[in-house]
Amino acid sequence: MKEDRRDYSKGELKLSDLQGDPLDILQEWVNKAKSNELDPTAFVLSTSVDGQPNSRVVLLKEIRDGELVFFTNYNSSKGRELAQNPKVSLNFFFPSDERQIRILGTAAKVSESESDDYFYSRPYESQIGAVVSDQSATLESRASLDDAYEAALKLEQNPKRPENWGGYAITPFQIEFWQGRPSRLHDRFQFSLIEGNWEVKRLYP
Repeated sequence: MKEDRRDYSKGELKLSDLQGDPLDILQEWVNKAKSNELDPTAFVLSTSVDGQPNSRVVLLKEIRDGELVFFTNYNSSKGRELAQNPKVSLNFFFPSDERQIRILGTAAKVSESESDDYFYSRPYESQIGAVVSDQSATLESRASLDDAYEAALKLEQNPKRPENWGGYAITPFQIEFWQGRPSRLHDRFQFSLIEGNWEVKRLYP
């Protein structure tokens, strides 16, 4: 069987490229990815309860005040798991740039006013989708979901944000920047938050 393998050769990463706050660097990488990635704000969010990791792709909505913000249904599997264990890992992957960012942190709910602000900024159809979807619960048929959505479109002219829908802010304590390099000798730099300051070191690939 022929092995699928390719070398990474689009760039290199030096310590001089990583000056300043790592969240600012993360924002720069996301901004660059917007020019050549289909979903540049997508990241894999992993939760863990009773030693069992669980991962899914979510969308980053904002980086602010040392936090990364995303929104979801609090009753979803991720919401239930975060209620038990707020420790999370994140992974951004930008294949066009041969880059990834790995993050460890803790998650906490944002304020109700912030959740309101974001919910009412969404398209009307997305607001309705959040109202009718009991995310992660068993769904008997697609038709029942479609029927509920169409009925709500007609009735909910000014939908209210569900109390079980809102945002999380992730506060990172470790951020790793990875740049693919030839011969699998990748560049890796790990930032760790120690006593309020970010310290950085290069890692073996």
